[in-house]
Amino acid sequence: MSVTASTTLHTILRAENFSCPSCVTKIEKQVGRVEGVSAVKVRFASARIEIEHDPSVVSVEDLITAVAKAGYSSRLATF
Repeated sequence: MSVTASTTLHTILRAENFSCPSCVTKIEKQVGRVEGVSAVKVRFASARIEIEHDPSVVSVEDLITAVAKAGYSSRLATF
């Protein structure tokens, strides 16, 4: 039996082009499907996408790509 330690990373992306609250659900569904993502919360008012993920499974670039598949551009938040 082997035990592997997994690490969960909290990443915040800043999204662009939000136009309505339905964007929230669309992004949460798309990013939530990515393997290694354990939680996604999109904050419409601040355009923040908060993601809990395992960095050994999914990278920040993969997360940005998932947001792009939902139809929105995003970048890593600096704060």
